[in-house]
Amino acid sequence: MLLALTVLSGCGSSGHSSKPSATPTTAVSWKFTTLDLGIPDKVLKAPVTGKVPDTKTLHVGVTLKVSDQAWKKFGHGKSPAQRAGDVGKDLGITDEQLQKVQAYLNQAHIQAKTSKTRTSVTFDVKAGQAAKLLRTSFVTHRLNGRTYFTPDPNHPPQIPEQIKPYILAVTGLESYSLAPKARALGASAPGRALPTRAGRCIQRFPQKFASSQRVAAAYGFNQLWGQGWRGENMTVNLVEMDGYDRNDVANYVACTGAHIQLGNVNMGATEPAVGAEATLDIQMLAGLAPNLRIVDYQEDPELLNSGNGSDSWAALNNALQRIIDDNASKSRPGSIVSISMGGPEGFLSQPIMQAIDQSLHILTATEQMTVFISSGDCGAYADRQYGSLDVSFPASSPNAVSVGGTRLDLAPNGARTGEVVWSDRSNLSKCENQWGSGGGVSKVFQRPPYQQAPGTDNRYAGSGGRQVPDISAAAINLPIYFRGRWVSSGGTSAAAPIWAAGMALVNQGLLAKSHIFCFGPDTFYHALSAGGANKPYTDVVAGNNLYYPATAGFDLSTGLGSPNLPAFFNTLAANPG
Repeated sequence: MLLALTVLSGCGSSGHSSKPSATPTTAVSWKFTTLDLGIPDKVLKAPVTGKVPDTKTLHVGVTLKVSDQAWKKFGHGKSPAQRAGDVGKDLGITDEQLQKVQAYLNQAHIQAKTSKTRTSVTFDVKAGQAAKLLRTSFVTHRLNGRTYFTPDPNHPPQIPEQIKPYILAVTGLESYSLAPKARALGASAPGRALPTRAGRCIQRFPQKFASSQRVAAAYGFNQLWGQGWRGENMTVNLVEMDGYDRNDVANYVACTGAHIQLGNVNMGATEPAVGAEATLDIQMLAGLAPNLRIVDYQEDPELLNSGNGSDSWAALNNALQRIIDDNASKSRPGSIVSISMGGPEGFLSQPIMQAIDQSLHILTATEQMTVFISSGDCGAYADRQYGSLDVSFPASSPNAVSVGGTRLDLAPNGARTGEVVWSDRSNLSKCENQWGSGGGVSKVFQRPPYQQAPGTDNRYAGSGGRQVPDISAAAINLPIYFRGRWVSSGGTSAAAPIWAAGMALVNQGLLAKSHIFCFGPDTFYHALSAGGANKPYTDVVAGNNLYYPATAGFDLSTGLGSPNLPAFFNTLAANPG
């Protein structure tokens, strides 16, 4: 079998559905305080146009704080091959604290789902029921042509003082936030068809196309293959908004000689509709780490199709929480997460970003995974409006490795001749994932201590924000097999799984040679500083992302550069940090 496909889970969601734990039988005397949802004033002050029907279902998520003391128990950067212990016992709130949260929800007859780590509680509730629980009402507004709902600005939501210290964020109580977008270039009709009949392999792609073999040669993946590291016993977890056609994947792996193990975890009652994004991600991994184990966490279509952007973000966080739960008490050393979606920071509520950022922090710090996230495909303008600088979340999280995009230049024989920033200014009226490598400076997250490299103290760094991307890889002219034909696709959607595949091979080699693996965004800055004669990245110095130019050293178009995988491995093998 070239493709081993299993369904790891049927319908389900993050956490475990059950009746709440027993709560004290004596009545609790609550004292209430305001819950700040971090909604911008302009959003709350927009004209009220109506009331949300009491029967409308809200999908609510409560992110519970992880204490500073709990975070200090976990290291970062490198780890021995075996990780012991149950993350849930060391990370989340106490049983007593959880019982207080559940007692509050019980009074509204809410049956909530609690994650294994006790860092997330989710539930569905009618708007009228939620309004009574939170001592508010929900109203609709209209602003700049958009209609959305929020709690009544004149009566902000209230929660008990007794549980407020445990709560980091509450999501699902507003619909102003824009839904995340998948990144695949030309997702609706990717690229143009390549000259071949459906169901057949192309032995030699035209010159400009960066086939898996050419990418492997350009970035040195084939040198790690030569040492016997092709992804065996390594895992990459994908989070996807769309599904894939098994026949498309089967044809791709047959043509490339891959032997991936591919399994699905369905977060909803049905699978999402087939799309280019999941197809691209899976095939990039299969072409570059051909013996890899891939677990595809397919988001809940009910949340994705609700028409509420906040629900789409809930679908993402539910998938992240499910990955956390699935790996909380068992160890797959050196595992990775790859995500190819995001939205502009300027159009997201604070709780959404807080909730997802903590999930990324848990995956990185406690479950010791590297999380690669595409930096966006609208250049320096994540809100898709040319001239309006913004960066894409969750790639802007300091707990993720943000991956930008490049264009590989290839000789007639397929050999690499150069590499420039991926960008396209042929149509600046609207971004449809074609403007190029996302990058810039976050207005939400501070620059993390690890982000130190030649070029990071640049003329754009004065605000002190997190700079993205961290690294980059090929993002255009990448052949995939989609809907029964070979097509050209790309975007930073391709760059993120390219790096994920590379990290899987590197960790496989480190585990084989030294019984350690590396993880987290700080690894990539450490590799540069420790590299010496080994240059773990090819510095991309030509082009721009429609605003920020590529320069020597770190830049806001391509970060530290594209993979030089053998040198990256050799650096970490000699000095893992």
